[in-house]
Formats: sequence, C-alpha cells, structure tokens
Amino acid sequence: MSDDERLSKRDKFLKIKSKVKEVKQVVMSSQQPHYKKEVTRPTRLTGLFPNTQNPVVFSAPMLGTANGTLAAEVSKAGGFGFIPAGFNFDPASSSGGPDHLGQLSKELAIARKLLDLEQATLTAVPVGVGFILCHESTASHFVETAIPLLQEHSPQAVWLFAPRPEDVEAGVIKEIIEKLHDNGFVVFYQVGTVKAVKEAVRDGADVIVAQGTDAGGHQFVRGAGTMSFLREVVEVVRGENERSGREVSVVGAGGIVDGRGFILAQEATTPAYKQELIAKTTDGASSTFKHTVMDDIQGTTIWPKIYDGRAIVGDSVEDHINGVPTEENIRLFKEAAEKGETNRMITWAGSAVGLVNKIQPAGEIVKEVREEALHRIRELQTLF
Repeated sequence: MSDDERLSKRDKFLKIKSKVKEVKQVVMSSQQPHYKKEVTRPTRLTGLFPNTQNPVVFSAPMLGTANGTLAAEVSKAGGFGFIPAGFNFDPASSSGGPDHLGQLSKELAIARKLLDLEQATLTAVPVGVGFILCHESTASHFVETAIPLLQEHSPQAVWLFAPRPEDVEAGVIKEIIEKLHDNGFVVFYQVGTVKAVKEAVRDGADVIVAQGTDAGGHQFVRGAGTMSFLREVVEVVRGENERSGREVSVVGAGGIVDGRGFILAQEATTPAYKQELIAKTTDGASSTFKHTVMDDIQGTTIWPKIYDGRAIVGDSVEDHINGVPTEENIRLFKEAAEKGETNRMITWAGSAVGLVNKIQPAGEIVKEVREEALHRIRELQTLF
C-alpha cells in the first residue's frame, strides 16, 4: 500500500471518528434535559418534605445510634432524618423503665436548635420520630403520652415499627395512626411481609418502609431479601392504591449501602468499639447472624417472637452456634459486661456490613449517597 493510500484511509478514519463524536455529543445533549427532568422533578415525597432533594435519603430511627444531631444534619443536607423514640410510653412518674419520651423531648429540642428553628416554635421541624410499638404500654399509654409530646415539638413525620399482632387485630395501631393524622403527621410504617403491608395500608399509613432481611437490627423472622421483597411491595401497594383511591408511597430499607452508613456517622451515638467492629468486618454472609437468641442473651425481651435481629458474629453468637445453652450464654454475657469487656456484646449490623467502612459526617453521607444514585441513574439512561 502506498503512502498516499495510507493517508487517504487515515483521513477517512479520522472523519468517521469525528462524526461519531459529533453524533455522541448530540445524543448526550438531547438526553441531558431528559435526565434532569426525570430525576429531579418533584415527587410525592419531596412534596411532603419540601426540604428534601431527589433521590430522597432517609436515616432510620436506630435506637442507640440515631439522635437529634444526626437527624438534623441529615435534613440539612437535603435528606430526612429520624430520631428514635424508643418503646416505653408509660408516664415517667409511674414507670420504672427507661424514660424514652423524656430523652426524645431533649433530642427534638436539639434538632430544632441545629436547624435554626429554636425561635420559630410554630414551624414544624423537618425531622421525624420513630416508635417501636411492641411494648405493652403502646395500647395503654401511647395516645396519652406520646401524642402530646409530638404536638409540643412538631416533627413532620412519625415512623412506626413492630406492633404486637394483638394490637393490630384490636385496632390499636389504626387508632394511633388516626390520631397522628388528626395532628398533621405523615405516618411511615415499617414492614417485612406482604401481610404487614396490607395491614399498614388498611390502617392508614402514608409511606411503607419495605425492610428486607438483609438489614441489620430488628426485622421479621420470616421475610425475604430487599431485592425481591421491595419489588413485590411496590406491586402490592400499587394495587391497594388503585382499590382505595389513596396514594401510598414506598421506601426501601435493608442492605442499601455502598461504603457509607449512618451507624458510622460522626454524629451517631454508636459506641466507638461498635463502630470500629463494623468498619473492619467483611463478608456479611458469614460474619452476621439472624436469630432471636441475641435478644435473649442481652435481655431485650420486649420483642414478640415474630421479630428477630441480625448482628455481627461475636463470642456470644459463636457460642450459641456451637451449642452453648442460652442460660450459660447469658451468664457469660453478664460477666463480660461487668468487667467492661466488649467481646460478648451484641452489635447489630446487616449483611452488607462489608461495604460499610468509613466514619464521616452525616451530611457528607447524604450527599455522597444521593450523588452516587444520580450517577447510576444517568449511566442506566445512556443504555437505552
């Protein structure tokens, strides 16, 4: 081949390459407005919570981890933070249990201050509150003690989880949701089965939190992973919406991590040894264990047997797996706790724990998770 022929072929190649580049630029420029329109348009959730940005990132009301500071920082960053309210609703003066509502009042005041709403007492605080409903005081005292506290502090939303089956059947939870609606609160309802989804929609929930068994901490004993469960929940809720004429939203939870997690947020109240353990643990399939025995060992006996939890495999869990009787395991747990040893403590964590490895501010977590989600959506859009 002559030099002239080589140059001619090279010129043709460069022209084709240039044309392809031009076409690609046209395609990308035409897709960009479409991407912005589809991803950033207002949704029902951003309508309910105007301070949020799409995709909306929620931090769960994790008891022992979340607090008013963490929730406020999440909301400042365009997410929506929840504060844990615990499970004891007995009036503080007559109860020998933990003063969960007293602590909640303090944390809500902290959140209001951090969000510069301390003087704007009539303005709702853009955070939520999460309640565990399996304590016997739910039926007897929730409306009497929790509702007035919520009225006083005005969070925007309430997250409900783990009611006793008998309270659902007796209409206790339905009454609570009605009272919350009467006072203007958006109601989130965490579920782990389709049966629970239908009960939640029937009783008036506004947002269904579909939690898969990948999740850390407490969940349904019988459940499915987040991937399959979330998809089925969306279909079930769509059908329920069509039948009822309501618009109930769905939020996914459980195993949705990518190197960042709110349990490792700098603002979290997670003990340092637990944060260190979570950060270094890998292979969640073999390093976590899902069972009711962890509550038996540490004495958190409020949970009905339809709920269990997923935790990192430590000495207590290893002993259970190897056949050590629960009574002996409890004795060893108490002895270790009295000595200040942490090797037998229960550290709740999900099956994706191997991806959670970085301690950073909560606001950074929100922004990075949201930007990564937007990046993934953009990548997917270029495939079609």
